[in-house]
Amino acid sequence: MGTLLPSIPAKRYFTIGEVADLCGVKPHVLRYWEQEFTQLRPMKRRGNRRYYQHHEVLMIRRIRDLLYDQGFTISGARNKLQEILHTVRDAGDTQAPQQEPWAALPVADSGDGEPVLAPVHSMGSVKQELLEIRALLSLES
Repeated sequence: MGTLLPSIPAKRYFTIGEVADLCGVKPHVLRYWEQEFTQLRPMKRRGNRRYYQHHEVLMIRRIRDLLYDQGFTISGARNKLQEILHTVRDAGDTQAPQQEPWAALPVADSGDGEPVLAPVHSMGSVKQELLEIRALLSLES
């Protein structure tokens, strides 16, 4: 990435303001990108508050890199992300363990030794987290 971004803290959820600071974009840009990139779906709680997870912050940084640093258009960046996902899914069919789709993204060093685009969760931990979210949501309704 062309711009050095701050390291991502070890938290489960991030607010839109925190993600905006971590990714170097404004909150309204993040809301717009949610409309343009179907892969970007933060959890929404009461009052439509958005809560992003670590892998979504990585995805936003990747989108930012495609748009701002590599010069892709929105449509081109969308196609590039789809291409990456299809490549990983096709490779996952032939490999024993299924990788997280974002594991195929190039890894860059943020300058402080932290990989910026490294995979965060295994499929098992994602499944467990989704089950926890479902349980929380069923308590609210």
